[in-house]
Amino acid sequence: MCVCVRWGGVCVTLCCVTGWNGWGCTDNLYALSYGFQLLATLLLCLSNLMFVPPVAIAVRSQYLLEASVYTFTMFFSTFYHACDQPGVVVLCIMDYDVLQFCDFLGSMMSVWVTVIAMARLQPIIKQILYLLGAMLLSMALQLDRHGLWNLLGPSLFALGIMAIAWTIRTIRRRRCYPPTWKRWVFYLFPGTVIAMSAVALYTFVETEENYFYIHSIWHMLIAGSVGFLLPPRPRPGRGPAPSSVVPLQNKRRGCGYQLCVNEHEEMGLVDPAMVSINSICSS
Repeated sequence: MCVCVRWGGVCVTLCCVTGWNGWGCTDNLYALSYGFQLLATLLLCLSNLMFVPPVAIAVRSQYLLEASVYTFTMFFSTFYHACDQPGVVVLCIMDYDVLQFCDFLGSMMSVWVTVIAMARLQPIIKQILYLLGAMLLSMALQLDRHGLWNLLGPSLFALGIMAIAWTIRTIRRRRCYPPTWKRWVFYLFPGTVIAMSAVALYTFVETEENYFYIHSIWHMLIAGSVGFLLPPRPRPGRGPAPSSVVPLQNKRRGCGYQLCVNEHEEMGLVDPAMVSINSICSS
């Protein structure tokens, strides 16, 4: 509750929080108890632990950049909601504006990197899109941090990129992509339903009165959808032909291994990222 008190030409705004009312914020008829405030804070903070499974899945699938984004989101969302409470159960580890910006940026980057990862683009294109997404989302947040299109706009754009990539792959292979029905039934369909449910709650259901539990559900649904939608581990790239591996050194090691050195790699003629695992072999 907020009231405007005027003295002459000066208007002073006084606000009561956590349900207190009255001129002196002394009416506790609708005031929230300390236990209720603690419950709301714990729900908003601990619901972010649902990001732990997606982080583990991303690391296991070798999506390390995506895992770092999910970890960033989990950390800053937790401490932003701990600092965002109106009552006495408040914990701010840094400036409120910084926590809010990082929470919003992490949430949108989590959606962005997940959808771009689903598109299965070439590594250089994916890295460019990740970087452009981070810069453009930062700019959008500075312009309007609470705008609905800050969430929907990047999501729709990323979905368009994914749709184009999947369509091109489908035409080239002359079969539907992803090719297996299990991927559609057990991963893509449930993940899409969960994500759409989260967006619907955030857009149409969430209010100031139900914020603490609806937004907690939003956290859990978004994190859960990531676990379903993140694609499986990419297949290792094709290395150089076996004939290109020339054993320049054939020294015995104490544990019974010998080192095979790629001549082109030693001369700096190939990108280290393209080096085959055959460069290290056992005797």
